[in-house]
Amino acid sequence: MRVPSLPRPLAGAARAVRGGAAPTGAGIRRRNTLRWRLTQFYTALLAALLTTVAATTLLIMRNNLITGINRDLNTIYGQFVEVLPSLNLTPFNTDNRDAVGDLRSLRYQFPNYALQIERLTFYDLPGVTSRLADADTPAERKSLLDDLNFLRNEERESTGIDRQKPITLSDAQLAELIRSPDGQLLIDQDVQEVYPDKPTPMRVLVRLASLSLQPSPLGLPGSNETLAIVYVGRSVDDIQHTLADLRNVIVLLFLAGLITAGVGAYLLAGRALRPLGLVQRAAEGIGGQNLTERVPEPETGDEVQALAGALNSMLGRLEDSFEAQRRFTSDASHELRTPVTAISGHASYLLRRTSPSGQQQESLKIIRSESERLTNLIASLLQLARSDSGALVMARDPILSGLFLAEIARELMPLAQAQNSRLPVAGQEVTFEGDADRLKQVIINLVSNALKAGARTITLSSQPEEDGTEVRLSVTDDGPGIPGDQLDRLFDRFYRLEDSRSRDVGGAGLGLSIARGIVEAHEGRIWLESELGKGTAAHVQLPVGDVPVLDDEDVP
Repeated sequence: MRVPSLPRPLAGAARAVRGGAAPTGAGIRRRNTLRWRLTQFYTALLAALLTTVAATTLLIMRNNLITGINRDLNTIYGQFVEVLPSLNLTPFNTDNRDAVGDLRSLRYQFPNYALQIERLTFYDLPGVTSRLADADTPAERKSLLDDLNFLRNEERESTGIDRQKPITLSDAQLAELIRSPDGQLLIDQDVQEVYPDKPTPMRVLVRLASLSLQPSPLGLPGSNETLAIVYVGRSVDDIQHTLADLRNVIVLLFLAGLITAGVGAYLLAGRALRPLGLVQRAAEGIGGQNLTERVPEPETGDEVQALAGALNSMLGRLEDSFEAQRRFTSDASHELRTPVTAISGHASYLLRRTSPSGQQQESLKIIRSESERLTNLIASLLQLARSDSGALVMARDPILSGLFLAEIARELMPLAQAQNSRLPVAGQEVTFEGDADRLKQVIINLVSNALKAGARTITLSSQPEEDGTEVRLSVTDDGPGIPGDQLDRLFDRFYRLEDSRSRDVGGAGLGLSIARGIVEAHEGRIWLESELGKGTAAHVQLPVGDVPVLDDEDVP
């Protein structure tokens, strides 16, 4: 008889359900959870927005401050030009050098500014502009600029500036000033003032214009003008300090906002994903014994509720499929038991009451043997059906692990001796609760598998786990071993190794499936460890349970 299999998607789900829930978060690093990814995404997004806002704010603030300084420099330039005639600045070629005025008297009138003037005597603005425009070769341009630089150095006056370190213009800046339509140039330069030891960063307005440096003898405006370069500089330390303070405030607000946003996003994501966590935990608790249960459907009206509904629909389909499979297995096993028993009985009758020929006798023995094997298979299917339906009830009696394993070893000793194998018992004595008959069936199955594999030494052992709440029963052999990729598949129904000899000795590939069902009914787990050429170890881990304290006289 061949039991029909489930469709592949349902079969995979069935194996997952029968195998129990996987450990929460197995194979998943916590740092990569959806909650953390959402938190990182929104925090990074806010960081990008805050960085953009901060950079824009600083840029706008700096531009506004620089624009204010530019306006202030133009205002001071206008005031400076108005007072220049009263200073009576004598040209370079004067015959009376002692009558030369200077700018030092303006220090108290313009205390926060650096002022410098350079007279370009013998030149006028249109002439300088046209000569620079007509200079076709670098040599011609250099000759003109050298002449202008000579006059600038010789006819320079300043106030608030160290005269040994005046404000200077490079040839490129001087040429740019001359070509400028408004005769104006704004530069940023470190200026050495009179008293400070180190240069002061300044914003400097440079103007090239014809100015009245002396009072007009005829009282007519513009009648006594000289081409000059005027420098008006103002310190930008206050701007730098303001921008530095603003940067510090922005950084503090940035960090505070980022931390607040990160914590808020983490909490908000946790709250939003909480229904999904409830669905996950409920789904993990559903196994082959409680397929009637369903995951909660939160009334959120979103994808989480839709997911919970889809899971419940899938569980319903799985339950129907499992139930159909159980009914078929149970019904088919019951229906097959009667004819198989009749076949075996008639074969035995013919062997006992008739005188068949040698060939007939051999055929009858084969019929009886195969009938007995089929009877065992039907019994195994019935037991699996009961296990799947939850009808497999386990007794809970105290068991002494050492005595329990020793009894199994004595029972199987004749079979082991027939194959020249040994069955030693080792380990510690542990008292635990369980169904002795069912667990005996599990251990016998494991020992039988080792004997079928040709093991010569099969050790039965027991030991408590570190926390004392569980006991581990182990069957270790020195057989040929099992390939690692087939260890988990051995618990699948009707699965056998390619080189398995169990078919020749009556195996059907259901023993380990039955063993797993019995162990899981005890709320334990069973697994195999093996290495090719070195043997196999089968472990059964069971909860100790609520066992009574036994005295020495209680132990037989």
